[in-house]
Amino acid sequence: MLASGGPSTGQTCGLVLIFAVLLQSICVAITFLYFTNELQQLRDTYAKSSIACFTRENFFLEDLDPNDKEDDDPCWEVKQQLSRLIRKMMAKNRAEEITSSTKDSISSGAIARDVPRNSAPRVAAHLTSSRNARKALVAQNSPMRNNLGFKIISWQSSADPSFLYNVLLNNGELIIQQAGLYYIYSQTYFRFRESEDAELSADPDSDSVRNPKQMVQYISKITDYYPEAILLMKSARTSCWSKKAGYGLYSIYQGGVFQLKRNDRIFVSISYEELVDMDKEASFFGAFLIS
Repeated sequence: MLASGGPSTGQTCGLVLIFAVLLQSICVAITFLYFTNELQQLRDTYAKSSIACFTRENFFLEDLDPNDKEDDDPCWEVKQQLSRLIRKMMAKNRAEEITSSTKDSISSGAIARDVPRNSAPRVAAHLTSSRNARKALVAQNSPMRNNLGFKIISWQSSADPSFLYNVLLNNGELIIQQAGLYYIYSQTYFRFRESEDAELSADPDSDSVRNPKQMVQYISKITDYYPEAILLMKSARTSCWSKKAGYGLYSIYQGGVFQLKRNDRIFVSISYEELVDMDKEASFFGAFLIS
């Protein structure tokens, strides 16, 4: 006959195993509930954050209406702040554009009123001659003329249509005040008249011609860097007039571009003093600055 005793070893192991499984299940359940709660809290926090508002597809397409504000809606607050920032930036840019355009208009108006279109000063001269032929020429052997004929000194600078702008006139010479490239021009009017003695002694039936006369016009320059006058241009003609002609007329014109320095002096001279006719419409001299 067997004596009664405690639970057997197999039963004890079974109970321990069941208890361990139950305990593990409880731990897993608790862990699952805990992490589920944490994930839900993270999801709620993210949904209420400003970053979540920008992930919505229609966030920027929604109109901001103060009457549509929902309680505890973080996206509405983000949209309101963003809208204020955009309006502020647009207003600032608009104010800057208005200020800039106003300054440009004022500046343009001031320039149009105060500054002429061609702000560079005029540098030009046009001289006309005087009919007083006796005082029109300087002798051929004047100093520093280098055998350039008779210099014309009776140029007019004040009578119409002559003028002087930023150029000086002294003793028939134009004195340059601003260095640069100048166009220089001159025309001399020649008139041949037969003397009374020659007219009386001349044979009216003769077809011979009068003695040929040489007409030369010189335009020269005097500079501080050279002791003698420098010839810039000359033009010449030799004409023979018939004895039957009461008088002969001819004009010589020439012009060219030259580099001139400050205080350079330019003048006109001719080779035959008796032929020059100082008619202001036909004999003139001038120059103007090109660049």
